[in-house]
Parts: sequence; C-alpha cells; structure tokens
Amino acid sequence: MQIALYQPDIPPNTGTIIRMAACLNVKVNIIEPCGFPFGEKSFRRAGMDYIEKSSIIRHKSWDLFLESIGTSRLILLTTKADHAYTEMSYRSDDIILLGRESAGVPDDVQDRADKRVIIPMAEGTRSLNIALSASMVLGEALRQTKQFPALTGK
Repeated sequence: MQIALYQPDIPPNTGTIIRMAACLNVKVNIIEPCGFPFGEKSFRRAGMDYIEKSSIIRHKSWDLFLESIGTSRLILLTTKADHAYTEMSYRSDDIILLGRESAGVPDDVQDRADKRVIIPMAEGTRSLNIALSASMVLGEALRQTKQFPALTGK
C-alpha cells in the first residue's frame, strides 16, 4: 500500500501525511512540482522526527510517477466520485492518490485513475482536510488488506 500526493500545496499537511505513513509503514510518493520548497525544513513541524523514519519517493513529474508504478492500481480520492471509499475492495499494491489542496487534480490525472472514491459527508459541507482524508481511506485499505503493523507490547 502506498500514498501519492499530486503537487501538494501545504507543507504541514504533507508533513502530517508523511508522519502517518511512517507510523503505518507506508511509502509516500510526492509528485512534483510542489507548491512549496521541498525539504525537511518544510515538513519539520508536522512531520517532527518521523521524516527520518519515512519512505518518501520524489517524482519530478506525473509522467515519471506513472512510469514507476508498474501494475499497481491508482485509487483517486476525489469529490467527483460516485462510490464511497468503504465500498471499495482494496488490494495490497494499491496507491491512494490525493490531489492538491487548492485544486484537486486535472482531468488527465482524473481519467488515468483506475478507481475513484469519495468520503460521504453531511449535506452542506464541502471537504475534509487532506491529511484527515488520507488517514480515513488508508485506514480502511490497510484494514481490508491486513497490512496494519503488528501490535507491539509496551
């Protein structure tokens, strides 16, 4: 299971997603260009010391990212989907793709996704924070594929 961030805009959100992914042993793909200077300083506050524990793969473009994914499915989290993320049957090699906070993804990226899912929300609401959305969908995908890290004794 992996997460891919398409041209992320907001460093704290990206840092939070990197931290979550490190804790859950999930790779994070960053598809550039980012809306901020990419680097540890941008993520330091939200990512804290998890940057060193994370697995981040940078891709200079959408095309280079696509070349790297092999047969993995792209599962796009979007407000333009018809199916709830909980109705999806996830596979262990799926990549959960999230768009820019400010604009989502362009049509060609939308069209390339193998599946599109949405988080059902109360009427009159627009969207959740991208890091919260990523955690909800990733949690369901990890649950279904039994890929959560093993519990450790404390």
